[in-house]
Amino acid sequence: MTEDLSREAADPLCLSQDEAVRLLHGAPWRRFAAMGDSFAAGIGGPSHGYADTSWPERIAAALGAGRPDFQYLNTGVIGKRAAEARAEQLEQVMAFEPDLVNVAVGGNDLFDPEPDLDAVEADLDAVYGALRSRGADVFAFTVANVFDTVPELADFGTRVAAFNDRIRAVATRHDAMLVEMWDHPVRKRPELMSKDGIHFAMEGHAALAAEIVRTLSQRLSQLGAEGRVG
Repeated sequence: MTEDLSREAADPLCLSQDEAVRLLHGAPWRRFAAMGDSFAAGIGGPSHGYADTSWPERIAAALGAGRPDFQYLNTGVIGKRAAEARAEQLEQVMAFEPDLVNVAVGGNDLFDPEPDLDAVEADLDAVYGALRSRGADVFAFTVANVFDTVPELADFGTRVAAFNDRIRAVATRHDAMLVEMWDHPVRKRPELMSKDGIHFAMEGHAALAAEIVRTLSQRLSQLGAEGRVG
């Protein structure tokens, strides 16, 4: 039976696979890695009318289209905290010798009674610094503000906003690409969240992947303007 992708095809926040491949045509990245927690791992439930494909798989497919030498590594693990990702995943990711890395971790640290955001930022700084020292491009995304539409998570909103500020600061210091999802219109979708109430369903993954592709495409334009690509 053919998978019903009608809603995704009509969604203005999404990109088709062909369009994603077109936007990333000529990209220099051949070794893509994602590291961190469940956000990096691509955890999420199904959405009717959308491909059951997580955002990391979508990005890997777009980057790897027509490239037999392309490789993809995902070390994301549910529940990991920033310090754990740094201690347990960074070495493996570095050994993979990636040229593009997503770092998505720190959200689980927010469940502490008094989250130590200074420590989270220090761990992110160390991870970004190590990756950038090896020449890898890094990208991150802020956590979407779903707290207007998910009342049970409302108390978490202030913590997430502060956490997002740390992500922005680290990304700026290390010239990392930043995908802004805090105010993204997808956050208002009534069926955005998985049943666990924490992760995007595939509708959200499709929108996130589209924003990542657009962000990567903007970096390609910058590189091209500097005479290094194209």
